[in-house]
Amino acid sequence: MKFKAGWTIAILLLLACENGAGPLGSNVQVSFATRSSSASPPAAAGLDGSTPASDTIRDGTNVLVITKAEIVLREIEFERQEAGNCDANPAACEDVELGPVLVDLPLTPGAVQRFQVDLPQGTYVEVEFEIHKVSDDDPADAVFRQQHPDFIDKSIRVQGTFNGQAFVFETDLNVDQELDLVPPLVIGEGVSGTNVTIFVSLADWFKGPDGKLLDPATGNKGQPNESLIKNNIQRSMEAFEDRDGDGRRGS
Repeated sequence: MKFKAGWTIAILLLLACENGAGPLGSNVQVSFATRSSSASPPAAAGLDGSTPASDTIRDGTNVLVITKAEIVLREIEFERQEAGNCDANPAACEDVELGPVLVDLPLTPGAVQRFQVDLPQGTYVEVEFEIHKVSDDDPADAVFRQQHPDFIDKSIRVQGTFNGQAFVFETDLNVDQELDLVPPLVIGEGVSGTNVTIFVSLADWFKGPDGKLLDPATGNKGQPNESLIKNNIQRSMEAFEDRDGDGRRGS
């Protein structure tokens, strides 16, 4: 399934805590952003759910233009303050079993909602999810493979130009991401709704240790910057409450 940004997502597969979730607290929108905006409203999606845009990044010498960035996610967990760890105490976490799904990362300023979930009252300190390499034989990936056969053995694809030359970057990164919510997300009685933004700093994916831009094609499998760019991707993400959807922490 591919997320459509304009949907009110019908699939809200929230698993209540096994020991009984507390009273329902609030509807939480989960959005993605790659560029913050202090003035612009959240980016509008097209009728097909896409967010047409591009992101131009310069370092004084090189010019990187990203025209599309897609990432496969398999599960998102909201960890309660008292949980300790979702793996050790899954009953204390709220799971959105959504995967695998293909998320189009927005390239315009501001956050774009991708799905929503109802969270019981409580204090949530972490968002966890998996960047998922699509298996070629796992039954759990069968529907996704049929819909997106070009993503088999891949988890991320980025398209654009580097110094005017077209590129396609693809990676088989397969890793769990654990993003602290600072300050914690508090869902209390009377809270009508809020937004949590997962911010992905695309501008940092294709940079070397000296801050200079790298040709994304050099990060493809077997290429010299494969490991460097994979590490950059893992370090590029954060999550925070973002009530006005501008892609900025503390707003």
